[in-house]
Amino acid sequence: MASMTHHGPANDGSKNEPATPRRIRRELATVRAMIVIYCRAHHHRDGDLCEECTDLLSYVQQRVLRCPFGSGKPTCLNCPIHCYKPERREQIRTVMRYSGPRMTWRHPVLTILHLLDGRRSASQRDERK
Repeated sequence: MASMTHHGPANDGSKNEPATPRRIRRELATVRAMIVIYCRAHHHRDGDLCEECTDLLSYVQQRVLRCPFGSGKPTCLNCPIHCYKPERREQIRTVMRYSGPRMTWRHPVLTILHLLDGRRSASQRDERK
């Protein structure tokens, strides 16, 4: 497997930036894995993502990290607030439609955890705090 550079937010534990909650880091890892699967199949890239997919990943990271639900964030499908621009929403849907079934084999743990996360609504997450 080719090595991939990290395009995610820094989480070095410095005092200037709060640590990203584990649930959010996992969601970002899941989305990144899906975009990598899609990019390799459609843009014939090994290793780093193409410019289009890097841009999409950056957009997704920005939206997830700015989610008003914070660590209680539901999966986007179950979220009452749809913060993606329509064209970006369709772009990530295309990626997920292709990559979703392939995630079961390539990233089974992330897939199971994502499915479990999807079973909770935002209000259920807030009650756990």
